[in-house]
Amino acid sequence: MALSPGDPSSFSRPELAVVTHTYLELDVNFERKVLTGKATLDVEIKGDTIELILDNRKLVILNITNAVDGSQLQYDIGEDVEFGSKLTIQLLLVTTTLAVGNNNKKYKIEIKYETSPDATALQWLTAEQTAGGVHPYLFSQCQAIHARSMFPCQDTPFVKSTYSAKISVPRELTVVMSALLDKVSDLDNSKKLYEFHQPVQIPSYLVAIAIGALVSKQVGPRSKVWAEKELIDKSAYEFGETETMLQTAEQLCGPYVWGIYDILVLPPSFPFGGMENPCLTFVTPTVLAGDRSLANVIAHEISHSWTGNLVTNANFEHFWLNEGFTVFIERKINSKMFGEKMRHFEALHGIESLREEVKNLGKTNQLTNLLPNLVGVDPDDAFSIVPYEKGHTFLFYLEQLLGGPEVFEPFLKSYLDMYKYKSIKTDTWKDYLYHYFPDKVELLNSVDWHTWLHKPGMPPVIPDYDKTLANVSIELAKRWIEWDENTAMTFAVTDIESFFPGQKVAFLTNLHKSSTVLSLNKIQRMADIYQLDSVKNCEIRFIWLRLCIKSRWESKVSEALAFVTEQGRMKYVRPIFRDLYEWQEMRQRAIDVYLSKKNKMMYVTAHMVAKDLHLID
Repeated sequence: MALSPGDPSSFSRPELAVVTHTYLELDVNFERKVLTGKATLDVEIKGDTIELILDNRKLVILNITNAVDGSQLQYDIGEDVEFGSKLTIQLLLVTTTLAVGNNNKKYKIEIKYETSPDATALQWLTAEQTAGGVHPYLFSQCQAIHARSMFPCQDTPFVKSTYSAKISVPRELTVVMSALLDKVSDLDNSKKLYEFHQPVQIPSYLVAIAIGALVSKQVGPRSKVWAEKELIDKSAYEFGETETMLQTAEQLCGPYVWGIYDILVLPPSFPFGGMENPCLTFVTPTVLAGDRSLANVIAHEISHSWTGNLVTNANFEHFWLNEGFTVFIERKINSKMFGEKMRHFEALHGIESLREEVKNLGKTNQLTNLLPNLVGVDPDDAFSIVPYEKGHTFLFYLEQLLGGPEVFEPFLKSYLDMYKYKSIKTDTWKDYLYHYFPDKVELLNSVDWHTWLHKPGMPPVIPDYDKTLANVSIELAKRWIEWDENTAMTFAVTDIESFFPGQKVAFLTNLHKSSTVLSLNKIQRMADIYQLDSVKNCEIRFIWLRLCIKSRWESKVSEALAFVTEQGRMKYVRPIFRDLYEWQEMRQRAIDVYLSKKNKMMYVTAHMVAKDLHLID
């Protein structure tokens, strides 16, 4: 297939004709599970091209016209492949332009269309699948390349444009988007119209919408939390530190340009911990621990306001520019709020997660490169924690090499200011690093750039992280491993009473990664002493269930399968399904549960778990 030379995941050719603004006018039909309406595109033609190429994924195209004079435009929809299809619009019949200048012609093109009921960007929930149980719910997830199933677009992060929208919905429902709300008006006795605009240029994957029986609560001078009313008070408490995180991020990164920073707590099927949609971060309800212990997800998504949303990877081969930088800043926020040792503690846990991911993918798998080759590879299939943790490790290493936070943080702020509103590749960042540190060229030349960026496996250098906060977890895990069950037991609940939740996770993680498999007797005694079966924190619950599976505690399988089907966060769902697949006696049971529940999963979760269970290639 003829994909864009600049982005292996997109058909579009923005170097020839680029979309500068998208206006959506859509009606939401919950009965048919479709969005129906039109997308009006402002297009700038560069040079002598006579066509506009867009990405499309199972959209039903009804009509395409010149929005200025109403004349019909010819179009062609190419062969449908895994990434969607190419929508080519002929511009020969466009007789009226908006403006001509600098040899660039500007056009306005109207596309009437509707989405497919199985659009990969959209999750339609029945009333029974919501917390309230009365009204249906819809939410989108466009990253990496699913925006093309929600509206015709140049679905590449290389293209950044503004957008506006008018959305009509049943009057009892509320609409939120990754944009600023302009007004709400009554259409008739049954419908309301919501109008939005996003004045900052963004890539298509950041266009987002959610519709449901939503209410909001103010949690800061520029932040509200949105949720169903059943979850609003709990959500507002959980994210009460949002403004502190925002102000800390601004000190590190520069001014926050998006106006508002709202948070939407989604239904459990949302596949990620969070999604950094501008003005409106989407988060999973699995972070509602009741003690703010998992609110670092918000620090991560806030950081994306600069790294990802403001400075964006030009395509998903350079995804680490989004995610590695964001983890780096997230942990800097936490270090300023909770101390530098916390930053090192989180980095240590990240390295262990990376080590497991590399083992799972294979240490020679090129998808463990910091810069993978995604020609012919769906970015969903390439998704892993590698760009997050390997990228963070690289930046931490460079910070230490170049002189520490006091010299690296000013560089970070300068880099973000230099490339704000742009989409870049790794070479651009690297060139700026050399430009910013002209007196440290020799140090930079000592970096093994080829291995860091282009070789698979673990990073060539792992920083010497401070283990102060990790040591208590390591020591307790060692005691359990070495305990001779024929001798008296010396464990008590006081062992972990002073642990913060992350240390409990680290304790269980150390047991899980050990080559020693704990006996069933040990694991059952541990459950009784530490009351691990009653823990609500999803991070602890996740690694505890994995440890139970490792020790082949058969009665825990039902609980594990319930956990991975009551929520759809891939961070939890995929490893547990993989663990059960490796347990030969439980393999078919896991497959059967997946097949019975997959229709309630978001597309990307169902697709990736099917791969984990070897049901598809």
